[in-house]
Parts: sequence; C-alpha cells; structure tokens
Amino acid sequence: MTPPTRIPFPVVDEVSRHCLQEEEPETVHIEVHLPGRLDQSRLRKAFLEALHRHPRILMREAPGGWYRRRYEWELTAEPDVEVVTFPEPGPNSLRDARTRALVEAPPLSLSPPIRLEVVEGAGPAEGSEATDMVGLHPPLEGRGAVSISGSAAGRDQPPPARARNTTVLFLTINHTALDGPACLRILATAAEIYGGKDNSPTPAPTRPREPPAPPENTPSNWTRPARVAQGTPENSPGNGLLVTELALPRRPKGSPYTVNDQLMVATALTIAHWNREHGEAPRPLRITMPVDDRPRDMTMEIGNGTRLVEVPFSPEELAKKPKDMPELLSRTAQRTRALKSLSRPQLGHGAGVLTAPVTPVAWRAALTRGLRRAAAPWTSTTLLSNIGRIPYPLDFGEEAGRAHAVWFSAPARMPRGLTVTTASTAGRLHLALRWSRALLSHGDGTHLRDLFEHYLHATEVAP
Repeated sequence: MTPPTRIPFPVVDEVSRHCLQEEEPETVHIEVHLPGRLDQSRLRKAFLEALHRHPRILMREAPGGWYRRRYEWELTAEPDVEVVTFPEPGPNSLRDARTRALVEAPPLSLSPPIRLEVVEGAGPAEGSEATDMVGLHPPLEGRGAVSISGSAAGRDQPPPARARNTTVLFLTINHTALDGPACLRILATAAEIYGGKDNSPTPAPTRPREPPAPPENTPSNWTRPARVAQGTPENSPGNGLLVTELALPRRPKGSPYTVNDQLMVATALTIAHWNREHGEAPRPLRITMPVDDRPRDMTMEIGNGTRLVEVPFSPEELAKKPKDMPELLSRTAQRTRALKSLSRPQLGHGAGVLTAPVTPVAWRAALTRGLRRAAAPWTSTTLLSNIGRIPYPLDFGEEAGRAHAVWFSAPARMPRGLTVTTASTAGRLHLALRWSRALLSHGDGTHLRDLFEHYLHATEVAP
C-alpha cells in the first residue's frame, strides 16, 4: 500500500501551529445566507465532489515526535469525518452555530480541517437579532456618544415567507491549515456542482504597474503602536462576534481611493475615537491588512495564501475632526497601493529564519511563543480584512437561490484583541467585528459598530 503524500508545513502554518491556544481557537467563520432550501443528500454529494476537485484541502497533520524537524500535512484520498452536518432547527440555531464557529475549531488531526453546518429556516426575529442591525447614519453627540435613529427591529428583514425557507451555511475553518478565500473557492465549486449554474469568478481588479511611493511623512512601522483600549472584559474566555449589514460607502467618480481605503480610514478613526473615550494618550496606529494575489479560478492555491502588510496612521491624521477627509483618503490610498505592490514573504523575512528546520520543531515552538510574547507591544493595533466584492455568484440553483449576504470573521486573539472583516454581496456591505473577551464585551462591540458606521459615512465626501 502506497503511503500518503506528505507536505511540510509552510511558514504561515508552522507559526500558527506553534502558537495555538485552547481558550482562543484559531478559527475563520464564513456565513452564507441563501433565500431557499437545500437538499441534504445532494449537498453532501456536491461538497464531497468539490473537495475531490481541490484535493489539497483533504489533509491532516501527520503524527510525529518532539524531535522531528518539521510539521507535515498528510494528504488523504477521502475525508476522515462527515464534513456537512444539518443541526436541528431551533429558536437559537443561528446564534448557536455562530458560537460553535468561534469556540470549536475543526481538529488538525482529521481530514479536512473544516466543517460545514447547514442551518435551515431561521425566522425573521432570530435573523434580525443575530445580525444586530443598526439604525441610520447618526451624528456623534458629545464626547463619544452615538445616537441611534430608527428601530433595529424590522430593518433589512426578508419577507416572512422567505424567512421561513431560508438556509444559512456556516463554514468553520481551522486557520492553521486554511484561510477564508481558499475555502470560499471550495464552496463556489460545490455551488456549481449542486446547482448546475456557472459560478466562475468575476475578473480581479487590475492594479497600476507602477506603484506610487508612500507619502513622505508616513509614520514609521518601528514605532510602538497604540493598543485598542480596554473596555469591559467578560469573565468567559474566547471571542465575541457581532455581524451587521450596512450600505456600501459612496465615492465621487474618479476618486483616487477605493472602498478598501474608506474602510481602512473608518477603522482607524473608530479606534482613535474609542481610545480617546477611554483616556488613552494619542499614539500612532498600525492596521494589519491581508493581501491576496491568488487567482480565484480552479487553479487557486488552497491553503493560507495571503501576505500581511501594515498600514500606519499618525495621531495628527486621526484627530477628533480630520481637517481634510479627501486628503486623508488619498494618502491612505497611496500607502495601501505601495504596500500591496511590495514583493515580500507572507510574514516577513524573520519568520522564514524562525521556521528553518535546523532544530527540533518543539524547540522552535518554544522560541516562537517566547518571541511572540516579547513582541506583543509592537504588534499592530488591529486587523482589517476586506474580502471585497464576493467574486462568485454562490448560486445553488432555482430552489436554494443565490447568496444575498456573506459574512467572514477572523481570529481576534490578544494582544490585538479586535479584528474587522468586511465583504460586499448584492450591493451591501457585510461587516463582522470579532473581539477577545479578555478585552471587550458585547456592549463594547455594539458601540464600536456604531462608531464604525458613523466614520464610514464620514468618508462619503463630496467631490
């Protein structure tokens, strides 16, 4: 019998594997809302076929002793577990599925390290409560207060008939093995097999060949950045999550900046405002931004394929009232374009040295964890992961329909303690705030969402 093929852990996977913590699992959650129902056996068959068409996802961590020089992935011909499950519908099924996505990571020892839960028939009340819809764009009132206009109940809800027949797909990913865009590619393949519809991706936006130089007075990335100020921590470990749907921000035609730049500025202004409320002295902010250059078609590399860059902001740029929002947006656009064009390893050059297989993997694990703790004060302030417009229709055919909302969320371990993830579907922006309960509470998350909505609206400047 031929032994399974083994693949050494790439740098990103190894660093993540070294730093795993049971109290804050490294999961990515993808939540896809469909207007109709899916046939259970047909979906299982389609998803299994999708896994076979992307065989790199059929993998598990190979066993080995402490003295081994590398972790290795072991490719399998078939899944070790039933990947697709259908939990019993109930009054709290959406909330419970979200909770499982945060606290129960698919094990690395079983192939594949993902799971797909199918929640059927979430009613209007549960859907609106779980997504925590907010009112219209409010003005800020006083020091840090945000008023909410309109009622959360009844906004952006599907008609009752549609709500009774909806389906929500929860894809939970062990982030040590895979990232969100790779697993969304798997889901798009499953949709095409299931519904018989073309789920080819839309063309990726083209970037200028000659990247701009960053502005001359760009803050240094060697400066110790601000942390997200302590809110009201909860006693329970793990992450909290809030998802909401907003209007896509408008931009003047021909603007030099993108929606991603507007999201970046809104995130920076939100955290600066939050920190002022909590008495923190102004400090530079650094926001980690994943960049993904992989093709979205069937040739897409399955795994952790994004590289991380850090976008800096000075305290002067994030004053209480930015003097010139168009200038701040344009400067941010210059920075992000310059950073995206850089050719560098996913985690920088130091990570490659740290994971070189010259000592036993257990020794490198201890060293990596120690360096992570020592470098915590210099870790970026937060992470903004903008998936952008979902490139696939995610069309499951006539009965189930096409996705009308897609949310992602990324892990929010300390010392950052907060991640912001956005995607756009059907002309709407789907925002997920995820936080460490050691830093923030649900009430804090709600306030941060209100601030984010306000500042995102503030980026909609006139020409």
